Amino acid sequence: MRALVAALMLAAPAALAAPAADAGDPHLWLEEIEGERALAWVREQNARSLPELEATPGFAGWRRRAEAILEDPRRIAYPTGASPTGVTADRVFNFWRDAANVRGVWRVSPRAAFDAGRPEWTTLLSIDALAAEEKRNWQWSGWTGAVCLPPAFARCLVGLSDGGKDASELREFDIRARRFVAPGEGGFVLPEAKQSAAWVDGDRLLVATAAGPRTRSGYAGEARLWRRGTPFAASRLLLAVPETDMGLWVMAFGEGEGRRHVVDQRTSFWTGRIHHLMADFTLAPAPLPEDADFRFIANIGDGTGPRGYALLRSDFQGIPAGSLVSYGVPNVRPLGPVEPVFAPSASQAIADVAATGQAIYVSLLDNVSGRLIRLTRGAGGRWQMADVAVPPLSALSLVATDAAERADTLYFSVEGFTEPARLMKATGGGRLAAIAAAPAFFDADRYQVLQRFATSRDGTRVPYFVVRPRGATGALPTHLWSYGGFEIPLLPAYLSPENQLWLESGGQLVVANIRGGGEFGPRWHQAALREKRQNSYDDLHAVAEALKREGLAAKLAVHGRSNGGLMAAVAYTQRPDLYDAALVGVPLADMRRYHLLLAGASWMDEYGNPETGDWAFLRSFSPYHNIRPDARYPRVFFYTSTKDDRVHPGHARKMAARMAEFGHPFYYYENVDGGHAGVANLKESGYRAALFMAYLTRELRP
Repeated sequence: MRALVAALMLAAPAALAAPAADAGDPHLWLEEIEGERALAWVREQNARSLPELEATPGFAGWRRRAEAILEDPRRIAYPTGASPTGVTADRVFNFWRDAANVRGVWRVSPRAAFDAGRPEWTTLLSIDALAAEEKRNWQWSGWTGAVCLPPAFARCLVGLSDGGKDASELREFDIRARRFVAPGEGGFVLPEAKQSAAWVDGDRLLVATAAGPRTRSGYAGEARLWRRGTPFAASRLLLAVPETDMGLWVMAFGEGEGRRHVVDQRTSFWTGRIHHLMADFTLAPAPLPEDADFRFIANIGDGTGPRGYALLRSDFQGIPAGSLVSYGVPNVRPLGPVEPVFAPSASQAIADVAATGQAIYVSLLDNVSGRLIRLTRGAGGRWQMADVAVPPLSALSLVATDAAERADTLYFSVEGFTEPARLMKATGGGRLAAIAAAPAFFDADRYQVLQRFATSRDGTRVPYFVVRPRGATGALPTHLWSYGGFEIPLLPAYLSPENQLWLESGGQLVVANIRGGGEFGPRWHQAALREKRQNSYDDLHAVAEALKREGLAAKLAVHGRSNGGLMAAVAYTQRPDLYDAALVGVPLADMRRYHLLLAGASWMDEYGNPETGDWAFLRSFSPYHNIRPDARYPRVFFYTSTKDDRVHPGHARKMAARMAEFGHPFYYYENVDGGHAGVANLKESGYRAALFMAYLTRELRP
């Protein structure tokens, strides 16, 4: 389910305008994403703000430096260029962008060469060449990528996104011929939509697409079985859900006789039902509670066949919340009972799970520091645990596995705030090999990393990381980054270009692990849901207060994107006395109307329903409704993307317009590309990093 956090609705033209009248809102017209008046306003704001930021001394150098870091050819080429895995028995898939390939190339290397640290890449598809040939603003779809049919990986479904949107067009691709398979040749093609597809076999797909019936959240309302050579309209309906559901997604796992297929029905953001496709193409329900976080199906060679794996968000049948569980998944009824696999302690949380052909690997957070464990199932169904050695105070990412029968190879990355990423290969849980290492872009010895704790209003201890120049004394200008939502943890990852530049200039970075995230499992997330949302913001305020009270921070800029953008907007509207600057990225802001805009309806489990009594607590923190004409706010930097089809750009637009209405100064940047990320390529990322640096310099320096 955590993967679905990124998948939200395709905006149909009718949804681009305000869906309901609100006579009390003078800025509704800014919700018309491509409206002529709205776009003229965007151009005016960009023309006013960007020249001022670009005129900051040092801007051109920051931009060049950020681009050089982002495009450095020594970066790690991760084996993530295909799903269900970028690693096959003899090949490794990768998607790559650099200075010469701005939109990127999809490529493949022999696995032996990749494992030796000397990959030999062959280009399968150039997105730059395709965009030029078709005269379309194509980007590689970060949501669908390339969905391939194992074990041969000869045919894949490639996702193409217009301008970086979540919505994508899916086309069948022939790996051997290195070309798309046209519909006239029997190739599968699905038009642009927010959608998912999975191979049943070489001639059949499972498809859930919002191009057909869809829910109010804009997700697919039907799951279908589509046979090659037949019109999609003639495909077999497997499941239809009411429009009040969040939507449907389809998935496939394994190969050969062990291949299994799943239809994931999300009744709401945090609840749903997993349906398993049986041999007779009927659907059987999984024996999981509706709030379980289903992950995958794997056969780890223990003699029990394919098993489903999930994380519990609440206690279930005597198994505590936060635990990893499994159950048997035959292709005929009945499915096996739910059994415990691993239960984290109170200071731990499971960040991710992956399977090889012999074991389950768990990326564990222990007081927000990474730990890697390997689990095998022995006699009597008992699970044995062994640690895989990783450095302390590091961030782990489970990158890819070789899940073939009897294989036991895990690729994972490890990094820290000042330690560049390393791609590691673990074989059999014991033998570790370094495959690649990213270059160091700064001298790590010049900086120190501290983990500290602040006490929130209700007494909760809130961890946060501080990265500052080694030997520095006294208060420093501080960039405070946080998120606090959707069960997503913030980990000690290698410094981004803007943070490298900021620390080199004598600044300080703080990362706050506030409630709402996944740093301590479901309880940490659930402590900030709905009417408890203020807990997240109290945590943030507690960290900011501690930084100033303890003499670590001088001036302080709060920064977040998406849900974190909402957090940053709440921060400066609630406590303008505490925050000296705020970077508000691709934010939610109008909590009275968020459920009517793009994917907003799917987030009501997280925030609340403003059409009910929930509006009382939503109103208390809705940034758009709490801007006051008499307050003294910092000069805020709002940034968003016209192509964001996940969080409506109208939120950022309306916040800026309300600030202007009350005479409060601000900066504004709306990129015409980029989707929810706000950028579509590395050059745009470098430019935005320089804008951040210019803003921090202007607002936090004397």
